[in-house]
Amino acid sequence: MMMTIISRILVVSALLAAPSNAFMGGTPKKQRSTRLKAVPYKIGAKTEGVLMNNRFVVDSLRQVVPDDMEMGDVDLLRFALAYPDDRVGAEKALKNAIKWRKTTGKSIVDAAKDAVAKATANGGWDNEVVRDAAPHADVINNFITPKAVITTSTEDGDLVYVIRASQIDDKELMNKASVEQVCDFFMYAKEVHNIVANKRSEKGRLCSVLFANDISGVRKAPDKRFSQALTSSSDQYESLYPSLAGPTMILNLPLILQAFVGLLKPLFPKSVRNDWYSREHQYWLV
Repeated sequence: MMMTIISRILVVSALLAAPSNAFMGGTPKKQRSTRLKAVPYKIGAKTEGVLMNNRFVVDSLRQVVPDDMEMGDVDLLRFALAYPDDRVGAEKALKNAIKWRKTTGKSIVDAAKDAVAKATANGGWDNEVVRDAAPHADVINNFITPKAVITTSTEDGDLVYVIRASQIDDKELMNKASVEQVCDFFMYAKEVHNIVANKRSEKGRLCSVLFANDISGVRKAPDKRFSQALTSSSDQYESLYPSLAGPTMILNLPLILQAFVGLLKPLFPKSVRNDWYSREHQYWLV
């Protein structure tokens, strides 16, 4: 019985360690001259007010953005919020994101931008356009379907990313696609979320992406190759899209596992463990 419980805990931890993953240097010395304070925000905060409180930081970060790259105030604001009172850290993270967007991630960023423009051309949202434009969609879309993963909205405009892991045949998927291809697919989804959330934020409240992980029907740990893709995209999500992720909900967690939820904490990424009870990494058991 105990081995069964432990094995199921490992299944849950493997699925939740990278909750933002389906369709995500050292500390500088304390020198006041290189630090600007970014003011954190609460869920539902008005973008105009948050920008006003962080205007000096945002304007400073804009000097890092090359002339041939489009990055709005909300894009820069998210970096400022992720590194409060640390201009050096914010600039370093922004430079890394810019480098990715101009090199490794350029095709992903361009594809997402074009897909969102086409999907919203008639004033609504054509999801098939976005799905078809995803990297390696001809293979991966057969496994990552709307039955397994769907993005919807709250009444306030936040995005809700619902993942039902039991509906993904991850082993067969990884027999058809490489770890790199699946990771690119996930990063494309994140870029789409980023574009939509930032456009909505420009119109009123600062929007986030909430994650809902439905683990009903899960009986085994993910394929190791699939986990690699999840981990890789999760690590990139934290660095490339700071201050975008909102709370995560764990749905349909068996009662017997709720008693062991504290044991899951060491199995999450370090950044999540460090902010286990913070606004950005709230975990709700439903």
